[in-house]
Amino acid sequence: MPKHVRASDNANRAIVTDDPALPHVYFNLLKLGPGEALEQTLPTYESVYVVLSGTADIIVDGERFGEVGKRRDIWSGEADSVYAPVGSKVRLENATGPVEIAVAGGLCEDDGLKAFRILPGEVSMVDVGSPETHSRRRIFHILGQNGEGRAGNLLVSELYADPGCWSGYPPHKHDADRDGETAHDELYHYRYDPGTGFGAQIIYADGKAECFMVQDRDTILVDRGYHPTVTSPGHRCYIFTILVGKTQRGLVQHFDDRHAHLMAAIPGIQSMRDKFK
Repeated sequence: MPKHVRASDNANRAIVTDDPALPHVYFNLLKLGPGEALEQTLPTYESVYVVLSGTADIIVDGERFGEVGKRRDIWSGEADSVYAPVGSKVRLENATGPVEIAVAGGLCEDDGLKAFRILPGEVSMVDVGSPETHSRRRIFHILGQNGEGRAGNLLVSELYADPGCWSGYPPHKHDADRDGETAHDELYHYRYDPGTGFGAQIIYADGKAECFMVQDRDTILVDRGYHPTVTSPGHRCYIFTILVGKTQRGLVQHFDDRHAHLMAAIPGIQSMRDKFK
């Protein structure tokens, strides 16, 4: 069953870990002030520390990545991030002001991987949809094809949808390993500009549908089914996305056959599919 986690002050405690809805996914939001430090180890998850705002040093098993974070907020450019292998000791310190870091994790059994930094210039973007089709969004792949051979089955991206536009559209799913589809757990964390914005997250499968009203800082766990999203007019939407493959890294989406005519009508769909493989 999908799960809706309402916005709250998580006080640096994990928002999603060992959750039956998404057993392969870890998600946390960490906040630091000047002079503060934080340490954590994720024994079963590989992870990416994505600086949403501010600047801090990120040390992974003693290897220091200095002054990570090049943007004022999520609306001000591409992310600066650090990949941490499963079981590594991660320390955050030297915050130069308020810092917020999203931690995206995926179950991983490969203990031979190494830490690395993902600079803003290494983030790959694909432009999907159009204003005319009310579907324009830009997807910034933080850990995507650049993780091949360096990471397990974790994929991390940031999606920016124009006001009043749909994303995850045409409707698609990825809940089964079969020809033309892979099984990937997925988590969405939402932000809006202005923060009064909201959207609707629809999830449907097997003749049943659920619809969640999502607001700033809410999180949705997508364990199955087709899952299109729409944002309210007058508000930009940001979705922090974690995907974890159950059996492989590359994502193959199956699009709802009833909406096949939209595949050619909405620009950039094939480019989007290629970027996830």
